[in-house]
Amino acid sequence: METEQALRRRIKTVGELRAIVRTMKALAAVSGRQYEAVLKSLGEYSETVDMGLQVALRGGNRRPSRKRPPARLAAVIFGSDVGLCGRFNEDLVAFALDKLNGFQVPPAGRSILAVGSRIDARLNEIGQPVAESLPAPGSAAGIGATVKLILARLDQWREQSIERMVLIYSQAGAPELLPLLPVDLERFGRLACEPWPSHVLPSFSLDAEPLLAALIRQHLFISLFRACTESLSAENQMRLRAMQAAEKNIQERHDELLAEFRHQRQETIDAELLDIGAGFEAVSGEP
Repeated sequence: METEQALRRRIKTVGELRAIVRTMKALAAVSGRQYEAVLKSLGEYSETVDMGLQVALRGGNRRPSRKRPPARLAAVIFGSDVGLCGRFNEDLVAFALDKLNGFQVPPAGRSILAVGSRIDARLNEIGQPVAESLPAPGSAAGIGATVKLILARLDQWREQSIERMVLIYSQAGAPELLPLLPVDLERFGRLACEPWPSHVLPSFSLDAEPLLAALIRQHLFISLFRACTESLSAENQMRLRAMQAAEKNIQERHDELLAEFRHQRQETIDAELLDIGAGFEAVSGEP
């Protein structure tokens, strides 16, 4: 049986750990609200870009996108830099490997950009080479800088004649694959058939091709920004659930130790009272 002093130390340690977990849970909750706000703003910006595409494509010739098996494939996989998020990275890697194999491109023909050190390590463990790794953003404020780096990498891939690019990330706890390039112009062309919200259709003075290229560039930026934000939000949700489970377990352990301490303390008091009673009887001479 542990001494009272040892139990006091353990109760103090568990209490400090509980305080740390509560702080991490509070930070995760705050981050979650930030990511929700980012996704809401991104949705509004995406609507604006779609309206620009609708104007640029209206009345134009829509070229069908080419459908052919890719000889080379590039993928951006969003993971995490830190742990305490359950099987977030493990499930994402299993999903990514299954989808990449479905493209029938050998590992040597794949260019992988891993966002997050843990997803990078996991991919290398299973034998999938990673061409480049970037740290995952630590907060919503760092997403823009990361997206700019990824866009620069996408430009390099296009210069290397890599035509097929996909994004793999987690959304609401489930892995997702989003085709990024080649852009399906037929999908954007359908915007031209949608009614304009006002009576006057905007006009533009720029050449159609540069304008369309700029709008598609913004579409790629939005897709990357959304994928990165969704990944961070999903990671944050996993971490929040892990912290909630940890807090529950720690609270149960704290209650057990406290009950054990009180029981042991009561036994000590009872023993002391019995000793006092026995001593009183011995002094008074009663049998």
